[in-house]
Order: sequence, then structure tokens, then C-alpha cells
Amino acid sequence: MEQLDRQDLTASPSIWQSGWFNTLSRFAALIAIFVFFTALIGEDFYSDMNLENIARQSAVYATAGVGMTFVIISAGIDLSVGSVIALALVMVAYVLNLHTTTVTDGKETVAYLIKDYPTLVPILAVLAAVLAATLAGAINGLLIVGLRLVPFIVTLGTMMIFRGAAKGVAEEKYITPVADTWVDTIMDPTLVSPDPARNWLILPPGVWIMVVSAIVAALLLRYTRLGRHIFAVGSNQETARLCGVHVGRTKVVVYMLAGFFAGLAGLMQFSYGGGIGEPTAAISYELYVIAAVVIGGGSFLGGEGSVLGTVIGAFIIAILYMGGQQMDWPKFVQEIVIGSIIIIAVALDRLRHSKTG
Repeated sequence: MEQLDRQDLTASPSIWQSGWFNTLSRFAALIAIFVFFTALIGEDFYSDMNLENIARQSAVYATAGVGMTFVIISAGIDLSVGSVIALALVMVAYVLNLHTTTVTDGKETVAYLIKDYPTLVPILAVLAAVLAATLAGAINGLLIVGLRLVPFIVTLGTMMIFRGAAKGVAEEKYITPVADTWVDTIMDPTLVSPDPARNWLILPPGVWIMVVSAIVAALLLRYTRLGRHIFAVGSNQETARLCGVHVGRTKVVVYMLAGFFAGLAGLMQFSYGGGIGEPTAAISYELYVIAAVVIGGGSFLGGEGSVLGTVIGAFIIAILYMGGQQMDWPKFVQEIVIGSIIIIAVALDRLRHSKTG
């Protein structure tokens, strides 16, 4: 295994796992799209409120996209990410609403744990959400490796399984916690907040979680053996195996990481959605998350991907979404535009590979 660390096969790219030219070209596209909507909509599009809303929406896509970046670099795919996000946010609401019921003289009394343990219960809720999402990722990885099935088929199935699990936990209804907690506020506005205590953050805590997640993921891909192994598996699985990489274990870890970051995205979506456990939340988010990675330079052929590119891709999608809303574009037009961008990004990727191949 040490041999792999010294071979050109796993020679580490730049810290963001992508050429700077490609990264800058995607950033230029981001600026161009922002300028386009600014010219059409006016100053409302670059107001503090709208910029913060773009950042909040981008944070959910980008955080889940960080995990998807690992998956796509390893030549995999995860169609279950939207369902995992929903499962995570339902788990948050479920734990926040844990209670005991006693009946005395025919009178029912409900005691909520959050009332007795206002500090402990939110922490347990966050841990439960992230652990459930990470477990979901582990299930994906173990099924793919153990059954030797293609990731598309496995995650298509688990997309429905995890969505069903979220609905089961919520008993097919919304879970509304009885008390407000700090978990509800991680995506609340800061720049435009009337509370001076939040203004110093500049951006919501959830956005900072996304930033930290991206930095950690980039460093992991650049400086660790696991990062080199992920690129090796995605570039050529058989060659990686011959060089001593434990391919199966690497794949399982990759999908666990995807689940972990989807869990963080679930926490953000819980707050962004008003602090309600909605089992039908994040439907179609897998398309937006995959789109962010592909737009950011991730290749379905494996071996290529960029954490920074994924973040840029998430912002592009959020700007298209927010701009389309403010211009009163119908929902189907927004979907057509984003779908077209995905096709163009994949086509350009294949064209680039055909020229270099």
C-alpha cells in the first residue's frame, strides 16, 4: 500500500483537486450569471437580503455536494442524498419532540424531555441526525461493495427506502417541535437580522458550517492517504487494487462521508424550512447536488472533482433558482435551464476527455 503513495497514479493535484484554469472559468461563469440577473432585476438582486438568501440556499446544496464530490471522484453516484437529507431533518425533529405520556385518573399528561433538558436534547438531536445519515451512507457503501451492484441501482433503491424510513419515523406527518432551540436558528438571517447579537456573524452559522466542511474536505483529498486512494479508485479501480488499495473499504468510507455531509445538510434544511420535520422535504435535491458537482468539474468517469468547483456549482444553481423566482419564471423553466446546464457540462467533460485521450 505504501507503494501507491509514491506513484504518479496518485500524484496529488492542487488543494482543490482541479486545475486553476478550470476553477477560474467556472467562477467567471458564476459572475456572468450573477451580472445577467442583476442587469434584468436591478438592485434588489444584490441587496443584503437577497445575497444572504442565495448563500443560505447554496449552503444546503454545497454541503451535500461536498459528500457527493467524494462519490463522483470515486466513479460512483448517490441518488439517495435527498432522502438522506429528509431522514436527517426528521430525526432532528423527532428527538426534539421526545416525550413521555402518563395517564392519571383518566387524565393524560405529556412531559417533553426538551422542557427538562433544554441543553442536552438539541445536542442529542443533532447527533441522531448525523449518525442516521452516516449509517445510511454506510448501508449504501456496503450494498454496493457486498452485492457488487452498480451504485446507480443501489442508491435508486435506497432513495425510496430512506424516504420511506423518514416517513415512518414521522408517521407520515410533519413533526413540529414544541420548543424553539438553537438548531432552528443555524440558517436564520444575520446581515438583515434585527438582533444585533447575530449581525457580527455576517453569515448564518449554517453557511460557516459549509465553508468549514469544504475546507476540511479539500484538505482531506489533498493531504491524506484516503484522499489519494479515492482518486486512485476513480481513475482506475483495477490498477488501484494492484497497487495495494483496499477498494471495497475505500468505497464504503466514501459513501459514509457522503451520508455524513448529507446529515449536515439535513440540519441546515431543518432550520431553513422553519424548524419542522418534513418527511417530504428535499425531493429532487439529489439532482441539484449532482448538478453542483458536475458543473464544478466532477466527471462521471471518475478520478476528477473539485471541492471548490462544487461550491461554485452550488452557487450557480442557487442564483439561477433565486433569479428565476424573482423574474417569475415558471418552475418548469427553471428545471429546463438547470437540466440543460447539466447536459452541457457533461458534454464538455466528454469532449475534453476525447481530446486528451
